[in-house]
Amino acid sequence: MATDPLLSLHRHPTDLMVGVVDYLGRPASRSATGGWTSALFIIVVEVAERFAFFGLSSNLIIYLTGPLNEPTATAAAAISTRKGVACMLPFLGAVVADSYLGRHRTIVIASFLYILGLGMLTLSSALPSFHLAKCGGAVDQVACTPPLAQVALFYASLYLVALAQGGHKPSVQAFAADQFDQTDPEESIARSAFFNWWCFAIYCGILVGFVVLSYVQDNLGFVLGFEIPFVVMLFGLLVFLLGTRTYRFYLLEDLSPFARIGKTLVALARTTAEADTERHRSDIGDVEEAKRLLRLFPTWATCLIYAAVLNQPSTFFTKQASTLDRSISSSNFQVPPAALLSLISASAAAFTPIYDRLLVPAARRFTGLPSGITMLQRIGIGKVISLISIVVAALVETKRLRTAREFGLVDQPEATIPLSIWWLVPQYVLYGVADAFSLTGLQEFFYDQVPDALRSLGVALFLSIFGVGSFIDVFMISAINKITGVMGETWFSNNLNRAHLDYFYWLLAGISILELVLYLHCAQAYVYKKKDTAALT
Repeated sequence: MATDPLLSLHRHPTDLMVGVVDYLGRPASRSATGGWTSALFIIVVEVAERFAFFGLSSNLIIYLTGPLNEPTATAAAAISTRKGVACMLPFLGAVVADSYLGRHRTIVIASFLYILGLGMLTLSSALPSFHLAKCGGAVDQVACTPPLAQVALFYASLYLVALAQGGHKPSVQAFAADQFDQTDPEESIARSAFFNWWCFAIYCGILVGFVVLSYVQDNLGFVLGFEIPFVVMLFGLLVFLLGTRTYRFYLLEDLSPFARIGKTLVALARTTAEADTERHRSDIGDVEEAKRLLRLFPTWATCLIYAAVLNQPSTFFTKQASTLDRSISSSNFQVPPAALLSLISASAAAFTPIYDRLLVPAARRFTGLPSGITMLQRIGIGKVISLISIVVAALVETKRLRTAREFGLVDQPEATIPLSIWWLVPQYVLYGVADAFSLTGLQEFFYDQVPDALRSLGVALFLSIFGVGSFIDVFMISAINKITGVMGETWFSNNLNRAHLDYFYWLLAGISILELVLYLHCAQAYVYKKKDTAALT
């Protein structure tokens, strides 16, 4: 296959593959299946899913604190909890995909559930009592709170989408990477480039989702803003099904790889003579696979605070943006607060080709590695940039609070602070560049370093970083809100002009530094599964 999706494709001579079949269950032909042709079909459904997920999430803080009338801290915690659940459920999806249904079937079923959840979400926002025009100038906000049944339907829809994502995410990326044979030299190089272009496509989908849906939700209403992801996801599923004839399907093992490796892990943990005998009976390969999984834990654990930091743009950054001057020059157009999230995707998408076409070849001349730098080096660079971004966010928030005091707006939370929204741009752009390094590096690392039979689990491990990171964020917000609320004004006051998000950002920066030190120590000691990236230099 060609190593560049932008170049015309060519085929190898017919070569039947071992352990790989086509859609009819016949041995797959290398020339007729897989490669970039198949990957592009799969990329479409992933772009549609990312458009739907992030487009839905972009204005969620505004929806929860607006139509649902929830306090800022409660809404931020609800969003982080939902994200945490969505990022932990892929473990369930990985088990189903790798042990029972296979990745293709799991993607199809998860996509149907996704579409159902988006349809329910649209319905929940379209019900009459969610249109509370009479509350526009009301003082009694309790009277404007939607009925409990409608709120329950809304959250049930959100978590159905989270469940669907749990099956979709670990399967679709692994299934796309499966279309490249790592034992074939040419396809192996293509697979390395695939992760860069995979993330580039995802960033483009997220970018369009942020821009289009934040504008629609702010100006045309949330009903249409929830309906569009429903249609886009339906289109993505149809395109995915059209590519079925071109896909490569890896045969499932007779014994679940989770059960096999789980049994080995138990045997390794026991210390009795009986356990020693059992370990000797275990296949050496099983033992090595089990140890390989355990070696991933330090990297996983030292990325959790990084993941917690990544929650801030979709919650507190968006609330900050809503208080600033959002006008563009002398026009009447107001930039939707959530639209700034598109800068993360835009900068990540713009930087990915630069990384792939310029930085990788330049680094390759010094390191001799096909990827230019190792996966852990790439992740580490992203963590440093993420640290810089949260420091910038703290400095900008300090300036926002100072401006509010200078103009006497501290007790006027609805007033526009005379500070341009463009002050927030650097922190969003830095987040995007950090994503281009760390997120792509983490995806490739956890896909590449897990045992071959557990590719979906590798993706689930990657996503679980952000799930646990979200729960850490929820815990920190809840604890800090309670402690500072007892002492006086909470750091997360509904009146952001009296809040102290700057203190929270500085706290995150300090913890991130400690985590970075631990990460570098673990990365230095890590030994890669593949010999061509055997050490972190």
